[in-house]
Amino acid sequence: MTNKNQQISELLELNEELENYFSNTIIPQLFVDANLILRKFTPPAMKQFNLELTDVGRPLADITENFRFPTIIENIQQVVECGDILEKEIQTTDLRWYQMNILPYKIKKDNKTNGVIITFVEITMRIKDLKDQEKLIAEHEILLDTISHDIKTPLTSLSLTIELLKKIPEKGMEKFPTLLQKVENSLVKMQEIIHDLTDARQHAHHYKAEEELLDFQNILEDVRLTLSEQILASKAVINADIQVTEIVFARRKLRSVIYNLINNAIKYKSPDRNPLIHISTYQKEDYTVISIKDNGIGIAKKDQETIFNKYSRIEVSVEGTGIGLYLVTEIVRTGGGSITVESEPGKGSIFKVMLKSTDNQ
Repeated sequence: MTNKNQQISELLELNEELENYFSNTIIPQLFVDANLILRKFTPPAMKQFNLELTDVGRPLADITENFRFPTIIENIQQVVECGDILEKEIQTTDLRWYQMNILPYKIKKDNKTNGVIITFVEITMRIKDLKDQEKLIAEHEILLDTISHDIKTPLTSLSLTIELLKKIPEKGMEKFPTLLQKVENSLVKMQEIIHDLTDARQHAHHYKAEEELLDFQNILEDVRLTLSEQILASKAVINADIQVTEIVFARRKLRSVIYNLINNAIKYKSPDRNPLIHISTYQKEDYTVISIKDNGIGIAKKDQETIFNKYSRIEVSVEGTGIGLYLVTEIVRTGGGSITVESEPGKGSIFKVMLKSTDNQ
């Protein structure tokens, strides 16, 4: 009888220790038996998943909505059947992230899984930090591509002008002031680009350019001046119908979007006619739409998806790196917008950029 009383005492002590553990742990935990009946849970689990003491003894299938994770029963059954620990990151329907561990509860003498212990560690902030890091890396890549792409035009112009300066005869110095002005303009434009990029880096968000309320007309005029030589050489005509003038966006990013789309409209002009480019802005539901229409060579249906990929080029005879439209797509996408194209070979293209509107507009 003494041995039996001692065993009962030990069991009571173990049960008390188990109850004490369950009562004081800060981690949400569930104990579910092999028949998928909820046998016990910790106070944090009660709070996190809105459980009541009356839920103990209920089939888990009756309260699965509390856990806001649709495959929890299938995951438990998998562990019960195979006896292996299951670890996975899950997102519940309230958009929280958890590290979920399902551990088999085995009876040693039978070597049989009699249930599972499930732990949940919230990792929402860690996932958010990882996403922020991924976004920062993407911003960094866009920055590097922008440097290499946007600085190319003034650098090429500078190089050509220097070559012309070398060829000026001693008696032909009347052209010198004009060429010198071109050199100065190219240098100023490169300085502006570098200043915009390095200035953005010095802020708290490093590579992330700050959004501000912009006048679209000013951005468009800046792009016109930057592309003035290409516009003049190609005899391009640019018309504008601006219904929405104020746009909230990062200045250098919006400038890069408009610059690349207009530059492409000139670059991929039809050999049979001068470029005619029509730019418009208007409101469509919750978006500001920037439309750039041209009468260029157009884009075949099969190429209309791939043109937005990095290094994709549809016309090998035209000089380019194939990252212009990729840059535009990444800038627009990371800003919560989208870009589409409508085109027919030989007739031209219409690019539409949709930017999420704000209360400021």
